[in-house]
Amino acid sequence: MSSYQLSVCAEMVFLDLPFVERVKRIHALGFGVEIWGWAGKDIDALAATGARFTSMTGYLSGNLIDDDDIRQLLQSAEASLAIAERLRCPALNLHGTGLDDKGLPVKPVEVVTGAMWLKAAETLRQLARLGERAGRIFTLENLNLPVDHPGTPFALAADTLALVSAVNSPALKMNLDLYHAQIGEGNLIELIRKSQKYIGEIQVADVPGRKEPGTGEINYKAVAQALRDIDYHGTVALEGWASDDPVAALEAFREAFTQ
Repeated sequence: MSSYQLSVCAEMVFLDLPFVERVKRIHALGFGVEIWGWAGKDIDALAATGARFTSMTGYLSGNLIDDDDIRQLLQSAEASLAIAERLRCPALNLHGTGLDDKGLPVKPVEVVTGAMWLKAAETLRQLARLGERAGRIFTLENLNLPVDHPGTPFALAADTLALVSAVNSPALKMNLDLYHAQIGEGNLIELIRKSQKYIGEIQVADVPGRKEPGTGEINYKAVAQALRDIDYHGTVALEGWASDDPVAALEAFREAFTQ
């Protein structure tokens, strides 16, 4: 039996339904639910669905390296922790910088300097302390530069691993997104093994196309076995589009990660 739990991002499936109805459908199919930004969403209605929320975006604005933006990040992280408590959501997701509604960095960075690395690590330490006090974890997600998120600093899984391991807090983990990692780095199974101590969540979608497992080149059956081999107990979340019928896409995801 698999030791991890399966979840689905409600932002990317059942797109013909109102958002709360998407959450209900995912929950009814037996999956946990993930959301992105909480601003503008009916939090009371989401909580009333009875869904098991596994992750949400942990900030509204800001970044890890600029003083004014760090203040925004920390303030909105505190507000996000309050929403996470209402949703009983254990994990709050972060990125190397704030992203706009198209997934592009609000402040692109061409060259990441040593000073930026030190500032980012200190900001993440502050976020980890917030998480520790609230009994929740922040996860730092890797992204890909060539296709979806050009100009994002600290984008590679190697970067997020370096920062999370440097902070070394139980309240800061990696959100290891294997779709992004396949585009940016590859060698996914070795990446899982190398990162296992610091993984707080695994996100998946196939490459190319960012759709459900089985639509592209990633051998997710082998990935699932690698997660079992390291005795991974966290969440595996589908953060991808449905190639056709959403229910069939979710069942393909389930089948890929069920022994």
